[in-house]
Amino acid sequence: MLEAGTKAPSFSLPDSSGNIHTLEEFSGKRVILYFYPKDNTAGCTKQACGFANLNPQFTEKGAVVIGISKDSTASHKRFEEKYELPFLLLSDTELTAIKAYDVWQEKKNYGKVSMGVVRTTYLIDENGIIEKVFKKVKAADNPQQMLDELNK
Repeated sequence: MLEAGTKAPSFSLPDSSGNIHTLEEFSGKRVILYFYPKDNTAGCTKQACGFANLNPQFTEKGAVVIGISKDSTASHKRFEEKYELPFLLLSDTELTAIKAYDVWQEKKNYGKVSMGVVRTTYLIDENGIIEKVFKKVKAADNPQQMLDELNK
């Protein structure tokens, strides 16, 4: 896992419309960068909808929310439209950012071991430095947790 105080790894990933986004384009804003396992699953939907509901408060605080998973751009498009998500979902099918941020890890599910995305949220400051790392976050609680962090 990356540590607070280190430079956040750059990325160049497509959104649901195929437009490429980089971390550098958000310079001057705080970035809530969250990695999640899969579109349209119970936990990931709760987390995304929580971020959507609080999005006006994040915007008011000068922060942007970006979600990244290994799902395709088409999957992200359906997920965004179904839940009217007002923030960027980026597709990382090659696992470049997922591995750079060290969230591709061994997971155990019902005794079965496999590799997957560990739900993790990074708070990145205006200069691209990781402020705080939230490991193995609870999906439903994470959006409020991040707003509380911004309010400190």
